[in-house]
Amino acid sequence: MAGKRYIALLRGINVGRAKRVPMADLCKLVASLGFGDVRSVLNSGNVVFSGAPATPAAAAAAIEEQLVLRLGVASRVTVLASDELAQLIDENPLVGVATDPSRLLAFVLADPGLRSLLEPLCGQAWAPGALALGRRAAYVWCPDGVLDSAAAAAVGKLLGDKTTSRNWATLSKLHALCRETGTRL
Repeated sequence: MAGKRYIALLRGINVGRAKRVPMADLCKLVASLGFGDVRSVLNSGNVVFSGAPATPAAAAAAIEEQLVLRLGVASRVTVLASDELAQLIDENPLVGVATDPSRLLAFVLADPGLRSLLEPLCGQAWAPGALALGRRAAYVWCPDGVLDSAAAAAVGKLLGDKTTSRNWATLSKLHALCRETGTRL
């Protein structure tokens, strides 16, 4: 199925022993919703697909519902159109600061309106790390590691399941896959 590309980000999938979902099952689930060229990236709830959902929010809701009904797993899903992911990639002001893409996070906002909740955090000192906002994400540089990042903890605490985070290496892979056609990872 040709069409615009989308990215589904599932929150908390295959982290530790909780919410285990085989990626083959997840891809079958997304394909059963009428989407094509479904591919997973890594084993952590990242799916790229083609098609034409009514809206990204409608696709997210359908995936969330079917995850529970078919696989017995509850997970928040955020769906971005490929151009939204490209914008998220392009507007990250911390790319030049970060020296390790596995320690540069993007907290993708389920609703861009949540950005206003994060604005007060931008005025705080997070050294040696950093926090910056884009239109659809909060970017957090965690030089001492993600688990030791006060900025990452603050964003996570403030937004809870209204966000899901991915490191820069993963987002870069998703972005590259969105631009490919006819090849498989």
